[in-house]
Amino acid sequence: MKIVPDYDACEANGVCEGIAPEVFQLDDDDNLNIVADVTPENLEKVRRAVQGCPRAALALKEG
Repeated sequence: MKIVPDYDACEANGVCEGIAPEVFQLDDDDNLNIVADVTPENLEKVRRAVQGCPRAALALKEG
């Protein structure tokens, strides 16, 4: 699985970072950074973060 962010839609609300801070981080300029790959260990948290995004700016894709 791969995280596909829509940076144009992202408002840097930080919901994803709050759910999975080991994967999603906002920098000092409120830019979203994906700092880790999806793994079997974090997949459920990543799914919750994607579903919880208030702007639907995150997606999971195979590959």
